[in-house]
Amino acid sequence: MRILAAMSGGVDSAVAAARAVEAGHDVVGVHLALSRAGGTLRTGSRGCCTIEDALDARRAADVLGIPFYVWDFSERFRDDVIDDFIAEYQAGRTPNPCMRCNEKIKFAALLERAVELGFDAVCTGHYATLVDGADGLELHRASDNAKDQSYVLGVLTAEQLAHTYFPLGTTPSKALVRAEAEARGLSVAQKPDSHDICFIPDGDTRGWLAEKVGTATGDIVDRSGEVVGSHEGAHAFTVGQRRGLKLGVPAADGKPRFVLEVRPVSNTVVVGPKEALAIAEIAGERFSWAGAAPVDSSFDCHVQIRAHAEPVAATAELTDRGVRVTPEVPLDGVAPGQTAVLYIGTRVLGQFTIDTTVSAVPVGA
Repeated sequence: MRILAAMSGGVDSAVAAARAVEAGHDVVGVHLALSRAGGTLRTGSRGCCTIEDALDARRAADVLGIPFYVWDFSERFRDDVIDDFIAEYQAGRTPNPCMRCNEKIKFAALLERAVELGFDAVCTGHYATLVDGADGLELHRASDNAKDQSYVLGVLTAEQLAHTYFPLGTTPSKALVRAEAEARGLSVAQKPDSHDICFIPDGDTRGWLAEKVGTATGDIVDRSGEVVGSHEGAHAFTVGQRRGLKLGVPAADGKPRFVLEVRPVSNTVVVGPKEALAIAEIAGERFSWAGAAPVDSSFDCHVQIRAHAEPVAATAELTDRGVRVTPEVPLDGVAPGQTAVLYIGTRVLGQFTIDTTVSAVPVGA
């Protein structure tokens, strides 16, 4: 096969490309330039897709003896990921930019161009596996549960899965990948993993958003509507947050309060007890299936609401408004804007963006 290897500059994508070469495929490496800030450099293990990463990717390609290119996707990244991130926070939701990047950039824009150029598949260093099922190709969890990245790939469609290649999915551990990189002479063998949001490398999401959308004083209220504090911008808060509230009125029971809801229209933040973060139901209108769609309108599954969260047994129902999920035990601190990925066993069935949540603790309880 003709394989386009997406090389981020990290150890995983370098080893994935190496395995594709070793398997006999015709491989070309490509690094995606997602920022036009030419002086951007990695700091420690924060961020990704920097100049340093592009150079690391090129060095890995040279060791592998494959052609290498840098493609400028910065405009598409700005429109589909960064602007979307800002808009979601302004709407009072908590977005996942890595999901959006996989959906719009790595497996949409990149894959589209790859197919146009005659490539059969895009190879990445994601830890996930593809399985030929009775109804077509299926996306499954990786062998190493600690490194499993199937959650962030839940946005992929059947058509996209048909043109993807995940060589690391069956590798038992990340340590083995690093050892293999060392043995292959790849300089990124011990390079630290990237963390945080790549376009906010210092990790200060609140400060970054304040620069982009400004500040506006608003009220912090409890579940009864009583004003208990103030803030300088609702976009700076997310459901489940405890720190940084600076409440002027203590809770009657003396216990800490957490953000329960963000209301962007009125620029209001609602706080309450930790117990009120328990969510009995989630629903969303924007959904997709990673392969064959479910046959029944109601089915048992497991739902995962964060990349490293434990999956929870649940019942999912397809409605005329989208997908509604009722977990067997309440979910903790779910925010609109998050992505819920549905699993049946190790298989990723699909995903939806959470629009609404129902608390397991009614107001006044």
